Amino acid sequence: MAYHGCDKSLGEAVLGGTSKLKLSENEYDWLGPGSYFWVDSPERGLAWAQELSERKRPKIKSPFVFGALIHPGLCLNLTDYGVMQELADAHGILVASIAAAKAPIPKNTHQDSGVFLRRSLDCAVIKTVHELREQTRLDPYDTVYGVFEEGDELYPGAGFKKRTHVQIAVRNPECIIGYFRVGGL
Repeated sequence: MAYHGCDKSLGEAVLGGTSKLKLSENEYDWLGPGSYFWVDSPERGLAWAQELSERKRPKIKSPFVFGALIHPGLCLNLTDYGVMQELADAHGILVASIAAAKAPIPKNTHQDSGVFLRRSLDCAVIKTVHELREQTRLDPYDTVYGVFEEGDELYPGAGFKKRTHVQIAVRNPECIIGYFRVGGL
């Protein structure tokens, strides 16, 4: 199960079938372009929506979370050791093309508790993976899945972070089998 935090008006429209989720295409999205979902954590999805509602110019007025049943299809699974070489190769090609254009290389920024929160470099690498697959006529990835360690140590000396979570970015909306209302939050 996966969960999307948003404004209640959007959530109700998606649940009612009158609206669709847009792909997030921020240059710092850590999994690249896609519709982002929190895996197995409606609480984290709602907490994210609440955080956005508390900003100076909030994008969310009424925090809400809804669920989705997602079939990952062809997934760039960042928890799979086997994809690391694909990412490293994409990074090398990205750096070479940016150097040839004499442009600055994107950087991961906004470090908190040893973790980069704005992942412009990682996003550019993931986009390069997708572009290389297209150029070589390989099937495109439908989804990108990864673990994001975030926050302070859970306890002194811990290897766990307080806000660690798993996310999936859906690039192919056909992978979303259906949506459902989340109760009890």
